[in-house]
Amino acid sequence: MDIRKIKKLIEMLQESDLMEIEVKEGEESVRIARGGQSLSGINQTLLSSSSNNTPLDSTPASLVAPIESGSSIKSPIVGTFYRKPAPDKPSFVEIGGRVEAGDVVCIVEAMKMMNEIKSEFTGTVTAIKVEDGEPVEFDQQLIIVE
Repeated sequence: MDIRKIKKLIEMLQESDLMEIEVKEGEESVRIARGGQSLSGINQTLLSSSSNNTPLDSTPASLVAPIESGSSIKSPIVGTFYRKPAPDKPSFVEIGGRVEAGDVVCIVEAMKMMNEIKSEFTGTVTAIKVEDGEPVEFDQQLIIVE
């Protein structure tokens, strides 16, 4: 993979609120993560590349998120996450709030289309994994319901 592409990925990661990005191009792949304090204090760190035959799962334990209990509401599309139906309206859900299966819990905007994301579960919201206005990936955890 061209070093200019890797530098561009690092710049994109710095400008966004994402904590990690992984890109695969043919047989080559690169994973870049932010906040690697255990990795010499460098803000963005190149964790692995197929050119050095390091497996992608060799992420240091300090960068692995703890496993959470509960059911995950995941993003069905790539887009921008919104907790509210409009800037002047209250959030769809709050941590500690109760949701029923079928309730709208957030919006993911993709290509100027506002897509309501509904809960598949009934329970209490224990975590909201994304900040309002952050970009989200396909199948990324958004909300945890127990």
